[in-house]
Amino acid sequence: MPEILISVVSHQQGKLIESLFKDLEQQAPTWPIHLTHNIPEPSMAHEGLTLTTSFNPHPKGFGANHNAALEPGRAEFFCILNPDIRMPSNPFPVLIEALRDPSVALVAPRIVDRHDKVQDNARQFPTLLGLLKKWLGLDDGRIVPSDSHPTPVPWVAGMFLLVRAEAFRAIGGFDEKFLLYYEDVDLCARLRQAGWQILLCPEATVVHDAQRSSHKSWRYARWHLTSLMRYLIKHRHLDRRMQQLNAGQ
Repeated sequence: MPEILISVVSHQQGKLIESLFKDLEQQAPTWPIHLTHNIPEPSMAHEGLTLTTSFNPHPKGFGANHNAALEPGRAEFFCILNPDIRMPSNPFPVLIEALRDPSVALVAPRIVDRHDKVQDNARQFPTLLGLLKKWLGLDDGRIVPSDSHPTPVPWVAGMFLLVRAEAFRAIGGFDEKFLLYYEDVDLCARLRQAGWQILLCPEATVVHDAQRSSHKSWRYARWHLTSLMRYLIKHRHLDRRMQQLNAGQ
């Protein structure tokens, strides 16, 4: 099995990290892990894992943290993991098998919550028409695969991404101008524009205890809206192309 470099960013989430590390000790004990402390908190260690740690003097955005962690890595694949991911079973064999197709740049597992309800981690690209349909309650853009086979999708959410290092570097990694939201959408959009495929692999399942901060805080809601506007402005000349990519998936 090829080597994977795993990147995890903590925001004083020591208890979540410890649970995640216990899962990784069972499912991926030999792969290197880089833990970034984005805000001050005690250092962590885990004897069963190959762990390196960095501490930011000032908080960075999602993309900037993962870019810094992955940039020096020499592994064939990079894995971006949220601290609140749990792996009751091993998702990596299925995901790596999907990446054997050289046209595939990025894969993601099926995400469920702690009550086993499927979450919407695969969606259509945001477009002005799509946002209007969502606002009218006609179509929220989510994609639910009809079977367990790997399914081409426009983009997948950043709580669990397994990406080909070659493709990640070729497009320059995450756009660090996105502070917290839409950097995953932008990454997938640029990969698709470069000719790569994105796959959702329902046969691999992980649990995500989602923290919907944008639904609870005006501050996060403002960041969410700002990132959406940045994304739409950045890709405004590709809006029609995005609709075509959505249709072709």
